[in-house]
Amino acid sequence: MPSTYAVALVTGASSGIGLELARQLARDGTKVALVARRADLLGSLANEIRAAGGTAIPIVADVRDRMALHAAAGETQRDLGPIDLLIANAGVGHSIPAEEFDAAIFEDTMRTNLMGAVYAVEAILPSMLDRHSGQIVGVSSLAAYRSFPQTHAYCASKAALNSFLEGLRAEIATRGVKVTTVCPGFVRTPMTAKNRGAMPFLLEPADAARRILWAARAGRRVYNFPLPMAALMKVVHWLPAAVLDRAVRSAQSFD
Repeated sequence: MPSTYAVALVTGASSGIGLELARQLARDGTKVALVARRADLLGSLANEIRAAGGTAIPIVADVRDRMALHAAAGETQRDLGPIDLLIANAGVGHSIPAEEFDAAIFEDTMRTNLMGAVYAVEAILPSMLDRHSGQIVGVSSLAAYRSFPQTHAYCASKAALNSFLEGLRAEIATRGVKVTTVCPGFVRTPMTAKNRGAMPFLLEPADAARRILWAARAGRRVYNFPLPMAALMKVVHWLPAAVLDRAVRSAQSFD
């Protein structure tokens, strides 16, 4: 499928889904700004893309730093041109048992998963609105639809991200800028490698990236995938709280 984007900025591009998104965009002819914290991994990916004939620039930035994202957006526009695709993908997932509850870890999760996306949108949206053109893709999670023990910070951050993107989409729908929320299930990444429990319908990063770009190009407002996991989460969403609580306690006992 030919690219519909000239310039893209991808956060969390050093590994996992973000890395594959950048690879696939570059392969289709998009100039890509690679944003993440790990300079060595970004440099390797940029070199790989260039060796294959693509265009990429590595930009070391922490999405929790508002001004760093504004600087990243400015560098991208100066070196590559106007950004017509933002993929807010950077994310972390911390497990916080009740006995070790730490609000600082909770706050770090929210700053990365939610505010990192908000800061990126703040840096890029004005230019898109001025041009009446562009697309914002937020990489959320099926975990946004129901919170689970120990991962409540991650679930809360993704639920908040969904809500933010939903409101933004409704507000700017007639102004030429599209907003797409993608909610993957389990994807094999360094983050999910820490999971102890079962991960049904596990996807490879390349497959997840392909699906995300399909949803973006198709102009989907919300895309939940894979379908079996999305259907399962829909059922879970409507389960009575007491039933779900018993089920997850039982599942935890077998970890």
